[in-house]
Amino acid sequence: MNVKNCLDLLEDKSDSYSHGELLHVYIKELLNRNNLTIEDLAAVAISKGPGSYTGLRIGVASAKGLCFAQDIPLISIDTLRALSLQVPQNKTVIPMMDARRMEVYSAVYTNGELKEKVAATILEEDSFQRYLKSGDATVLGTGAAKFQELTADRSNEYVSSVPTALTMCNLAIQAYKKSDTVEDIAYFEPFYLKEFKSN
Repeated sequence: MNVKNCLDLLEDKSDSYSHGELLHVYIKELLNRNNLTIEDLAAVAISKGPGSYTGLRIGVASAKGLCFAQDIPLISIDTLRALSLQVPQNKTVIPMMDARRMEVYSAVYTNGELKEKVAATILEEDSFQRYLKSGDATVLGTGAAKFQELTADRSNEYVSSVPTALTMCNLAIQAYKKSDTVEDIAYFEPFYLKEFKSN
């Protein structure tokens, strides 16, 4: 595994993307673009969550299948940590994923260091004020626009963004070099954060 093979990406950010129908087609196309076969893989990295219950479940099941079939390591990457890397790390970064209604999955990083661990947060007008009062923070993710509409804050940066494999690559390569970061394929479960509700 090397950085070059990570950087030629294939991503679909459209609302109509169907994981179950297209994921394996995309995996095959990505391998073809990089002149690789399944047998060339040294490991598979997966975004472990939090996030969409169905998306996590399908993604993890596919990754497990590839790893089991090829007898290669499964590496899991925290979704919010990867998301936070889309912006410079020399200030406060608050990645947040929309979790419906006024709830988000969030974390807080300052200068790249975790300050508040991943949590399900009900957004209020004064949420995260201890980090936003400096006026030098970035809130990013699928929950950023929702929070910006709610708060009167106009001094910080709000960036609507989705997680991307591009910011997972360096984290995955670092994890690959450490044997204690490899997941147990049989028992690994995504980090759902909350229990699944059908309605």
